[in-house]
Amino acid sequence: MSFITSFLTSWKDLSVHKKIWALTLPMILSNLSVPLVSLVDTMVMGRLPEAQNLAAVTVGSTTYLFIVGCLGFFRMGTIGFTAQAVGRKDGTALRQVLIQSLLLATGIAAIVIVLASPFYQLTLYWIQPNQQFHESAQQFFNWRVLGLPAALINNTLVGWYLGSQNARIPLLILIITNIINMVLSVWFVLYLGKGVTGAAQAALIAEWSGCIIGFCFISTPLKKYTGQWLFTYLKNWHSWKPLLSVNRDIFIRSLTLQCVFFLLMIEGAKLGENTVAANTLIINGLTITAYILDGFAYAIEALCGKAIGRQNKILFHKILMVSCGWALIASLLFAACFFELGVYFINMQTTILELREHAYPLIPYLAVLPLITVWSYLLDGLFISATRAKEMRNSMLLAFIICLPLGFLLQSFANTGLWITFLTFMALRSIILGYTAWKIEQRNQWIEPNQQRTEQKTIQEM
Repeated sequence: MSFITSFLTSWKDLSVHKKIWALTLPMILSNLSVPLVSLVDTMVMGRLPEAQNLAAVTVGSTTYLFIVGCLGFFRMGTIGFTAQAVGRKDGTALRQVLIQSLLLATGIAAIVIVLASPFYQLTLYWIQPNQQFHESAQQFFNWRVLGLPAALINNTLVGWYLGSQNARIPLLILIITNIINMVLSVWFVLYLGKGVTGAAQAALIAEWSGCIIGFCFISTPLKKYTGQWLFTYLKNWHSWKPLLSVNRDIFIRSLTLQCVFFLLMIEGAKLGENTVAANTLIINGLTITAYILDGFAYAIEALCGKAIGRQNKILFHKILMVSCGWALIASLLFAACFFELGVYFINMQTTILELREHAYPLIPYLAVLPLITVWSYLLDGLFISATRAKEMRNSMLLAFIICLPLGFLLQSFANTGLWITFLTFMALRSIILGYTAWKIEQRNQWIEPNQQRTEQKTIQEM
């Protein structure tokens, strides 16, 4: 059967569309609130008289999100194992993944908080800001990092709920968390006059609120799958090995990706406060598209993972094809909207005329980004569903190694060279991962019965 025929057959299956949108729509709605927080923060800080307030929040927030992004394996690693456990109807494994992931998140958060301060000092030393900029950025980060344990636990719970095929609880967690963040940010900064400190305190309160909400609904998925809480097996190293192995590779992959965004911020900051702030306005647009398109990636992670657990190859391919079709439609709409309405998007975020003038020339990059990045989001979802983190790691590292010297070669082109390098990296990331996925498909290795039985046995022995 040809690809086109297979795609059309899958597209005609309305039950597949229903399954995808049952997970995608709630996640799109909840994900929309995430970049809106960054957008509101930008709009709030952009209405203060000096651009350095926005720049300080940008540096502090980017550094914090860099750390959280590097630890994104708590969601990604959790969702794959959880979805496969649900596919096998293995309630014991479902509970085991939750316990191990939460313990791992708490322990790593404690370690990272200790290391975060010297890391941030190194970041500020690298940027070499003026004294006022330095103090504002430091104040923001000192408050923001206190929410790290809650952020990692929230990521773990969201991944576990999605793997359990429940998107409504993550929707509730994320929307309530981000509404609290936005309301408090406006109140603290504009009405109480707390400046950058107020923005950080708003985010801190919101993250811990979301953590509390997440724990309130743990029993909901567990009612569907009976099983045991095997706490004694937590002392056994072999019970941790599958999760730690996948999380290690996802960590390296995420660290590499966050380094790219971090370098974009650092190099932009070296070009001036207006440049780094203008780049932030464009990144906000990319973030909005990413979180919406990620809704389809989440559907792939949860539904393809469940199909793998059931060893259902037909459903696996249908979910993948239909999700990709909808994501492509969405990315085309985003590209058209940014191309036509990019100026209004910039103006909405800031009233500083000089900052607007720096951002307008970057609109073409914003318009083309959704068409380039959509494939990497979907492919990430595919590999996460199959818990094939090693391939994700290798593909990301290769794209980074190729683009790093390109960035140095284009330094003379200032911010234009910076964005060309970034676009090239995102394109290479998709191409390399896509080729890897094609090779696995040709070998018919996405669902391997022997491997599935081995994994099931390993988890049951935990």
